Amino acid sequence: MAAVMKALAFASPISARAQPRRCSAGSGAPSQQSLHSSFSGVSLQCRLASRPRPCCPRSSSVQVVMMAKPSIQFIQGTDEQTIPDVRLTKSRDGTNGVAIFTFDQPSVFDSSAELGDITGFYMIDEEGVLQSVDVSAKFVNGKPARVEAKYVMRTPREWDRFMRFMERYSQANGLQFVKN
Repeated sequence: MAAVMKALAFASPISARAQPRRCSAGSGAPSQQSLHSSFSGVSLQCRLASRPRPCCPRSSSVQVVMMAKPSIQFIQGTDEQTIPDVRLTKSRDGTNGVAIFTFDQPSVFDSSAELGDITGFYMIDEEGVLQSVDVSAKFVNGKPARVEAKYVMRTPREWDRFMRFMERYSQANGLQFVKN
């Protein structure tokens, strides 16, 4: 089955819409903003500096963007702790490519009994989620030994998006690119 780019609500980048600031000139009480996060649907109250402001335009807004650590998941909401070996191939004309992730002794099998079955392959960062259902496991003597996930990129745009994820993931996990 083809890889699908999908933004999931549970792992979307956190961006918040601020309500217009409520200011009262001369009062020493701190202003408050109500922020709504699409990440968890929870309203947050943020206190601003307590210094009084003479006036705040009603149409002003503040955008808050929180950076999430790039992660890979097989079960939604549970990060895979094992760092994969990643092999990339790209067509000669650069229009498509394939990334194959190999996880030796992945931690997903440690938690799958409590959390459920592997539902797919999810690469999550502040831009959203890259998803594939092309996941296979190798068993040795009846015990899980390896998981292999394949992510197919069919357009240059998907390739660029994948490379941005890999740049973030590699920086967060100390990976480096080795050309063969």
